[in-house]
Amino acid sequence: MEIKEFQELIAGTYLEKDGRRGEWGTFGWLVEEIGELSRAMRDGDLDSMREEIADVLAWLASLANLYGIDLGEAARKYEGGCPKCGVMPCSCREDGA
Repeated sequence: MEIKEFQELIAGTYLEKDGRRGEWGTFGWLVEEIGELSRAMRDGDLDSMREEIADVLAWLASLANLYGIDLGEAARKYEGGCPKCGVMPCSCREDGA
Protein backbone atom coordinates (compact mmCIF):
# COMPACT_ATOMS: atom_id res chain seq x y z
CA MET A 1 0.00 0.00 0.00
CA GLU A 2 1.29 3.46 -0.86
CA ILE A 3 1.50 6.20 1.79
CA LYS A 4 -1.21 8.24 0.06
CA GLU A 5 -3.57 5.26 -0.03
CA PHE A 6 -2.94 4.57 3.65
CA GLN A 7 -3.52 8.20 4.62
CA GLU A 8 -6.78 8.26 2.63
CA LEU A 9 -7.87 4.97 4.25
CA ILE A 10 -7.23 6.41 7.71
CA ALA A 11 -9.10 9.61 6.80
CA GLY A 12 -12.08 7.65 5.52
CA THR A 13 -12.12 5.53 8.64
CA TYR A 14 -11.34 8.03 11.41
CA LEU A 15 -11.35 11.67 10.24
CA GLU A 16 -14.77 12.45 11.69
CA LYS A 17 -13.81 11.03 15.10
CA ASP A 18 -10.38 12.67 14.93
CA GLY A 19 -12.02 16.01 14.20
CA ARG A 20 -14.19 15.72 17.31
CA ARG A 21 -11.17 14.66 19.40
CA GLY A 22 -9.04 17.51 18.05
CA GLU A 23 -5.37 17.85 17.32
CA TRP A 24 -4.11 17.58 20.90
CA GLY A 25 -6.34 14.61 21.74
CA THR A 26 -5.14 12.83 18.61
CA PHE A 27 -1.55 13.68 19.44
CA GLY A 28 -2.08 12.18 22.90
CA TRP A 29 -3.16 8.88 21.33
CA LEU A 30 -0.08 8.94 19.08
CA VAL A 31 2.17 9.39 22.12
CA GLU A 32 0.37 6.54 23.92
CA GLU A 33 0.97 4.24 20.95
CA ILE A 34 4.65 5.20 20.91
CA GLY A 35 4.78 4.15 24.57
CA GLU A 36 3.20 0.80 23.68
CA LEU A 37 5.80 0.37 20.92
CA SER A 38 8.52 1.08 23.47
CA ARG A 39 7.20 -1.67 25.75
CA ALA A 40 7.03 -4.14 22.86
CA MET A 41 10.63 -3.29 21.93
CA ARG A 42 11.78 -3.68 25.52
CA ASP A 43 10.07 -7.10 25.65
CA GLY A 44 11.58 -8.10 22.29
CA ASP A 45 8.09 -9.06 21.07
CA LEU A 46 8.29 -8.75 17.29
CA ASP A 47 4.57 -9.47 16.73
CA SER A 48 3.60 -6.73 19.19
CA MET A 49 6.16 -4.39 17.64
CA ARG A 50 4.57 -4.93 14.22
CA GLU A 51 1.13 -4.14 15.65
CA GLU A 52 2.32 -1.05 17.50
CA ILE A 53 4.23 0.30 14.49
CA ALA A 54 1.01 0.02 12.49
CA ASP A 55 -0.84 1.89 15.26
CA VAL A 56 1.81 4.63 15.43
CA LEU A 57 1.62 5.04 11.66
CA ALA A 58 -2.19 5.24 11.78
CA TRP A 59 -2.21 7.88 14.52
CA LEU A 60 0.49 9.86 12.69
CA ALA A 61 -1.68 9.77 9.56
CA SER A 62 -4.66 10.92 11.63
CA LEU A 63 -2.70 13.87 12.97
CA ALA A 64 -1.45 14.76 9.49
CA ASN A 65 -5.03 14.60 8.18
CA LEU A 66 -6.23 17.02 10.85
CA TYR A 67 -3.59 19.54 9.77
CA GLY A 68 -4.03 18.90 6.03
CA ILE A 69 -0.48 17.59 5.69
CA ASP A 70 0.21 15.07 2.93
CA LEU A 71 2.52 12.41 4.42
CA GLY A 72 3.99 11.61 1.00
CA GLU A 73 4.92 15.25 0.48
CA ALA A 74 6.37 15.46 4.00
CA ALA A 75 8.43 12.31 3.39
CA ARG A 76 10.08 13.98 0.38
CA LYS A 77 12.25 15.82 2.90
CA TYR A 78 14.38 12.64 2.92
CA GLU A 79 14.35 11.70 -0.78
CA GLY A 80 17.84 13.10 -1.33
CA GLY A 81 19.30 11.31 1.66
CA CYS A 82 20.02 12.96 4.98
CA PRO A 83 18.46 16.45 4.99
CA LYS A 84 21.37 17.75 7.11
CA CYS A 85 24.45 16.43 5.29
CA GLY A 86 22.72 15.65 1.97
CA VAL A 87 24.23 12.20 1.47
CA MET A 88 23.17 8.58 1.71
CA PRO A 89 24.08 6.89 3.93
CA CYS A 90 24.21 9.77 6.38
CA SER A 91 27.69 10.99 7.25
CA CYS A 92 26.64 13.28 10.11
CA ARG A 93 28.51 12.88 13.37
CA GLU A 94 26.65 10.77 15.95
CA ASP A 95 26.83 13.56 18.53
CA GLY A 96 24.86 15.89 16.25
CA ALA A 97 27.68 18.42 15.96
